[in-house]
Amino acid sequence: MSSNRGVRGLVRPGAAVLFGYGARDMKTGGKVYLVGAGPGDPELITAKAARVLAHADVILCDDLVNPALLEYVRTEARVVHVGKRGGRKSTPQAFIDALMIKEAKNGLVVVRLKGGDPFVFGRGGEERATLTAAGIEVEVVNGVTAGVAAPASVGIPLTHRTCCHGVAFITGCTHGNNAPDWRLLARAGLTLVIYMGVARCHEIQARLVASGMAATTPAAVIENATLPNQRSLITTLGNLPDDIAAHGFGSPAIIVIGDVARVADAAVLPRLTQAAPATGS
Repeated sequence: MSSNRGVRGLVRPGAAVLFGYGARDMKTGGKVYLVGAGPGDPELITAKAARVLAHADVILCDDLVNPALLEYVRTEARVVHVGKRGGRKSTPQAFIDALMIKEAKNGLVVVRLKGGDPFVFGRGGEERATLTAAGIEVEVVNGVTAGVAAPASVGIPLTHRTCCHGVAFITGCTHGNNAPDWRLLARAGLTLVIYMGVARCHEIQARLVASGMAATTPAAVIENATLPNQRSLITTLGNLPDDIAAHGFGSPAIIVIGDVARVADAAVLPRLTQAAPATGS
């Protein structure tokens, strides 16, 4: 895993021109940036995100953001922690929206700092619409999403010419009519990358198997991806819920289902070597 060394050296707080942006100097106020903080490792933040943080007046920071990233922030800037995590006490979205609008209308540079990418299960689209409707200028600064970084951290590609030509990003945190079409996903031949799915892994597994996906399909779980305390498990779809429970995996974690899990690093392949090839239907 990468260390936190060099975080401060990536950007100079208050600098106007960095990384070849030239005339694209930071706006001096009255704007909101929806910024992706990446998957956890502070070295996976983008250069532009670091630059924006160094100019911000107010930072609204999510729970899953690595605290090391706040080293980019100017000492006079204000950091407001506005955590939103399933199953835990969360800051109301209405409060977050109102605070962003208020501070931007006061002429300040506001950063909404989110784990991963703000437009991948990060409510970035909702927040952008709310801010735009209030007449606030908004810019999205993308980040490395955990759905890409977590599999890569254990050697799993999301696509592979020999077995998979596409990928679907799915949230496990849905209910009723908003639930994914598991029957369609089970038959699509895509790598399934599931966010926030640990708590509902029994239901997800049952629906996929019932829809025709082979129980022998390889599956991976990566917890705390890219951080020093990362844990990973390679198993099969049929064993997924039991193995998650047996090893005590919890959130934040990414679940990957598909034949691409077969090429994971050898150190995390204790069960997969005995799994029959997945056939699906």
